[in-house]
Amino acid sequence: MTHRFDDAALAGVLRHMNGDHSDDNLLIVRAFAPESGAVAATMTGFDGDGGDWVAQRADGSSQPLRVSWPGGPIAERPEVRREIVALYDEACRRLGVTPRAHA
Repeated sequence: MTHRFDDAALAGVLRHMNGDHSDDNLLIVRAFAPESGAVAATMTGFDGDGGDWVAQRADGSSQPLRVSWPGGPIAERPEVRREIVALYDEACRRLGVTPRAHA
C-alpha cells in the first residue's frame, strides 16, 4: 500500500521545492520527460512511491509527470529529501549538468 504523507509534510516540501528549487524542478522534468518541451516546472505532490510535477511549455500548455523514487517506496519524512536529491542527481547525469554539492 502506498504511504500517504500528512498535509504538513506535503505543504512543507512543496513550498521548499517550488520556492527554493524551481530550477531543480525544471531539471527533473526535462530529464524524465524530455518530450515535454518544459520551460518551467512545479512540484505538485508526492507520496511513498514517487513525486509529481507539472511541466509548463512555452505555448502555455502543461503536462503532468510522475517519477518513481529511485530508491523504491518510502514512508518517512526524511526519506523524501534523500529521494528528491537522488532524482536531481540523476537528472543532472542525464542532462550532462554538473550537480551542485548537497549540504
